[in-house]
Amino acid sequence: MTIASVADDEETLRVLLSLGASAKQMTSRYDGTALIAAAHLGHDGVVRQLIAAGAPLDHVNNLHWTALIEAIVLGDGGPRHQATLKALLDAGASVRLTDRQGQTPLQLARARGYKDMVKMLETAGTK
Repeated sequence: MTIASVADDEETLRVLLSLGASAKQMTSRYDGTALIAAAHLGHDGVVRQLIAAGAPLDHVNNLHWTALIEAIVLGDGGPRHQATLKALLDAGASVRLTDRQGQTPLQLARARGYKDMVKMLETAGTK
């Protein structure tokens, strides 16, 4: 599951899910999920599939990051990471969970100068 997610292979992911693979499985040495891996790479189509399959939106890995935080911290702020952030926000991912230093997703996006992401997070109610 995670390999397909990291590879941005939506078709393989679709097959795995149809065969019963769980989008809830912890799959990395960081206690991460396929959703977190896909989010940090900006694989928005994969992210939407995993959300639809019941991936835990607010799982916190052992770096103390969620998929939403990884889309910001490890992303480039570009269109695919924006689409990833939108998918997570639309699905109800928490904008209140913080990283280990207590930084909110809004603060993290502002610090990186990701203006479009800042607008999305503000619209989601994180002012």
